[in-house]
Formats: sequence, structure tokens, C-alpha cells
Amino acid sequence: MAYITNYNDVETQEMLDGVTMRVVLSPDQGAPHFNLRVFEVQPGKSTPFHDHWWEHEVFVLAGRGNLRTIERETAIKSGNVILVPGGTTHQFINTGDEVLRFICLVPQKWLEGRAEAEKDKKESFC
Repeated sequence: MAYITNYNDVETQEMLDGVTMRVVLSPDQGAPHFNLRVFEVQPGKSTPFHDHWWEHEVFVLAGRGNLRTIERETAIKSGNVILVPGGTTHQFINTGDEVLRFICLVPQKWLEGRAEAEKDKKESFC
């Protein structure tokens, strides 16, 4: 059965000063493989400069800012679609006057290593 809700009805979690997250889809709602999260970054605030094994698939809903990586800082704005590869140190910075709001899709922790295992399995048959 389909699950439908309004993201405003999902509890807000404060991640840092000026940065909140709502986990709108997860295993709790029947999504076994991915978490769909909505972040809001207040003007002048940012997410931490960090990395992790999974990639981020991001869709910017509102506002503008910068995506910072070790290599460069790139302007982002409402309507942008962003792929941050796994292992890439990154940060989302709100450089605008309004909330920077984006959707972020990430895999469940149990999927860590699965892609490499599948790749190794395929290469062993070549």
C-alpha cells in the first residue's frame, strides 16, 4: 500500500544551530532501502564539512547557497539537482537571505559494501 504524508507533519530534528532535518521516508514508513530527508539551512548557516561512504542525491527546493568540496565551492539554487559521490568531503552553505531547503536521498546503513560486493562478483565472472 502507498504511503502519503505532508513533510510539514513530520517531526523536525535539529542537527546543528540553524540546520534541521525531517526524515520523511524511512523503514518506519515501509522504505527498506533508502531514507528521504528534507533539510532546512537558515541564512548564514551550513551543514558540517564531512564525508561518508554513500552518495547524496540532492534536489534543491528553495533558496540558494554553495556546495563546498575539497576541490571547490560551487553556487547552488532552487531547481538544481546534485550528485555528491560517496567519499567526497562536502558541505551545504546557505549564502542567501531565505531558507535553503533541499531533499536528500541516502541509502540505509545495511547497504554499505553491497555495491562493492556486487561489482567484485561480476568481475570474477569476466
